[in-house]
Amino acid sequence: MSTYSKNVLRLFFVSFISGLIFCSCVNTREAVYFNNVPDQSLNINPDEEQKIVPNDILSITVTSLNPEASVIFNNSSPNNPSATPGYLVDQDGYIQFPVLGKLKVSDLTKKQLTDTLRASLMDKKLLVDPVVSIRYLNFRVTVLGEVLKPTVVSVPNEKISLLEALGMAGDLTIYARRDNVTLIRDENGKRLIKRINLNDGEIFNSPYYYLKSNDIIYVEPNKTKISSSQPLRQNLPIILSGLSLLAIIFTRINY
Repeated sequence: MSTYSKNVLRLFFVSFISGLIFCSCVNTREAVYFNNVPDQSLNINPDEEQKIVPNDILSITVTSLNPEASVIFNNSSPNNPSATPGYLVDQDGYIQFPVLGKLKVSDLTKKQLTDTLRASLMDKKLLVDPVVSIRYLNFRVTVLGEVLKPTVVSVPNEKISLLEALGMAGDLTIYARRDNVTLIRDENGKRLIKRINLNDGEIFNSPYYYLKSNDIIYVEPNKTKISSSQPLRQNLPIILSGLSLLAIIFTRINY
């Protein structure tokens, strides 16, 4: 084999290895959660109860010692099976409740509304010692972007952490930016956009660790994923294969 042919093969080999490194280059440190978290015991503060907002759908169940008197306050009663389950909070923050009429419920917590309904039913002598139970029917969060299974997560127990939501979406892919996860939340008439760094252990102390109903989580792709979608990066294996074939043909001719 001539010296020129050997130089060509050497150049091709270096180019091929460089291409492989370029294709597979991923910063493993950036792919790890909570890099700086030592062994420790953290105090868990009770999270603030979420307030009712327009477009929430509430399940309100009223029971008492007199089932016949209570049934009218339950819009999913056996006597009215066609009724739409739940009370939709309108844009002004009201619901239409049987007998009591139009009630302002926005900006109240479930406990506050429970106490208000119970007191109203007793003050008007509609029920004796009623039990009021309230649940959200539309408590859900949306997870989008670089996760295995983008999804809308329904939350029956009305409590979910950011990590649980990501886990239910199949976890972040290797191409996800763990240092720049975006939380989008509508709160008090404003749209909050918060960047969260999952590489930092401070997430456990963050007020955004627990999610609220209708939160949206967006996971941004990293530079590796973005560059891999470019035409040159996508066609690099084909280009390298073609160069390999040309190098073999060239060396055979000059052998």
